[in-house]
Amino acid sequence: MKFDLREFNLSIPDSGPYGIASTQDGKVWFTQHKANKISCINQSGEIKDFIVPTPDAKVMCLTVSSRGDIWFTENGANKIGKLTTTGIFTEYPLPQSDSAPYGITEGLNGDIWFTQISGNRIGKLTTEGAIHEYDLPNKGSFPSFITLGSDNALWFTENQNNAIGRMTDTGELTEYPLPTQEAGPVGITSGNDGALWFVEIAGNKIGRITTSGEISEYDIPTPNSRPHAITKGKDCEIWFTEWGANKIGRITSDQTIHEYPIQTENAEPHGIAFGNDGSVWFALECNKIGKLNLSE
Repeated sequence: MKFDLREFNLSIPDSGPYGIASTQDGKVWFTQHKANKISCINQSGEIKDFIVPTPDAKVMCLTVSSRGDIWFTENGANKIGKLTTTGIFTEYPLPQSDSAPYGITEGLNGDIWFTQISGNRIGKLTTEGAIHEYDLPNKGSFPSFITLGSDNALWFTENQNNAIGRMTDTGELTEYPLPTQEAGPVGITSGNDGALWFVEIAGNKIGRITTSGEISEYDIPTPNSRPHAITKGKDCEIWFTEWGANKIGRITSDQTIHEYPIQTENAEPHGIAFGNDGSVWFALECNKIGKLNLSE
C-alpha cells in the first residue's frame, strides 16, 4: 500500500504544535503551546489562529465536543479552556494550584473530563460549570491521556504508576497494572472494536485492554520508537506517533504494525487525529502539521 505524506509549515517559528483533533466538517484543530494559540487548518492547508486569553497558558491537549466546541487544557495556567467555532473563549480556573491539566475528553451528557498530571487527580467539568476532582490512590501516578470507553467509563493512562485507570461517571476507580514493567503508558484511545488502545513510550509497545481488563501488548518493530499519542482509524485500525523514531505507525486488525517515515528529520511527532476523509493528521514539534494518506 502506498502512502502520501505532506507537511504544512506554521507561520510563527517555534510555536510548539502539540495536541490535535479533527471535526466532522473536515477541519483540524491543534494547540500551539509555545505560541499560546488554538489553531484550525482546513484541507487546503490554510490556517486560522486564535490567541488564548491567559498569557503563557501552555495549552497542551484538546478535544472537539459533540456540540462542536473545542476544549483544551492550559497546563501552565491551571485552567480548562473552551473555544467556540465563532472564536469566543471561556476559561475555567481549577480549584487547586498544583493541577497541571493535560489530557482531555468529553464524557457522558456533555461533561468534560481531564487529567491532572501534577495534582494526581482526574477532573470533571459539568455542563453547568461545576468542577469535581477525584484523587488517585498512588502518589505520583502522572495521569496523562484520557478517553471515553465503549462502556461509558473514562479510561486513562497512569504513566508513572504503570497502569491503566478506569473511572465511572461517579468517580469509582479501578486500576489495571501493565504486564511490562516501567512501560510508561501515555496516549490512549477507544477503538472501533470496543477495546481501549494505548502506547507504551518506554516499553516500545502498543497495548490493548478490553473493558473487562484483559491486556494484550504488541512490540513496535523500530527499537526505542517512543510512541506518544494514539487514535482510532477506519474499521479496526489504530494510528500512533513514534516520537523517537520520527515515524507514524499503524496497527491493523491482524496486529501487524506498519510504519511510515516523516520527511523532516527530528520532527518530534506528538498528537495525532483521524479525519473523516481518511486522512491522518499529526502535530510536529518542528513547527509543522503533517497529513498522511494511504492508497492502493
